[in-house]
Amino acid sequence: MPDVIFPGPEGRIEGRFSPPPRPRAPVALILHPHPQGGGTMNDRITQAMYKSFVARGFAVLRFNFRGVGRSQGTFDNGIGELSDAASALDWVQSIHPEAQTTWVAGFSFGAWIGMQLLMRRPEIRGFLSVAPPANMYDFSFLAPCPSSGIIVAGGSDEIVPPAAVQKLVDKLRTQKGITIHHDEIPRANHFFEHELEQLMKSLDNYLDMRLAPDSPIR
Repeated sequence: MPDVIFPGPEGRIEGRFSPPPRPRAPVALILHPHPQGGGTMNDRITQAMYKSFVARGFAVLRFNFRGVGRSQGTFDNGIGELSDAASALDWVQSIHPEAQTTWVAGFSFGAWIGMQLLMRRPEIRGFLSVAPPANMYDFSFLAPCPSSGIIVAGGSDEIVPPAAVQKLVDKLRTQKGITIHHDEIPRANHFFEHELEQLMKSLDNYLDMRLAPDSPIR
């Protein structure tokens, strides 16, 4: 898991990169929670998702948004952070241009950024969205949502009410051509404090289904 530094819109960005284990290996980009709430690329859910993709033979990058850790710049309310994510994907593609497919995974604020990145980058074919802050940010940009994915939230989330996530899921499910999976983990709070295992089981089961050769979802 080498430390990497790559150029971003506001200067250098610090990341951790697991290189492609084989030619044409798929790519996954992992996005951390809110910088002003203490979110970093070393957040345990961010790390767990990173490790899950590494175990599946992806080239995987997680990184610190601007102003976090050794990444330069200052917090930019999501606008700059989306540019950081786009630069991160550009960097991976520059060293691994033959990637077969691309995924994005994000937790909380990172889920919001990841779903915006979906709209900008048609090469992204799947997403994992954990506890998307559907009550805090406008998700209406997902019109239409360009790829299939899974949204997982806590049934006892004290920051994002489960009803707000359900409303987002219902809206996305009206679209043709994509499939949105939705898991609600009972008793889990926003940070899945005692339910990390159940969260990862949900995400791993979804990835197993999507990455199977006979998956019904392309």
